[in-house]
Amino acid sequence: MVREAILALIAGIVIGIVFKLIKLPLPAPPVLAGVLGVAGVYVGGRIVEAVLVRIQ
Repeated sequence: MVREAILALIAGIVIGIVFKLIKLPLPAPPVLAGVLGVAGVYVGGRIVEAVLVRIQ
């Protein structure tokens, strides 16, 4: 899991660099609220997975 997170971070950094070099807007939410929204979607999905596992 840590390896995937590190690879995702590296991929995100590379994509951010490429987008800035070709003068495109970053493909990410520009404000903290957007980032927290994405994190909330992920956490919500993990909660549902955990609940479904306990039910079965």
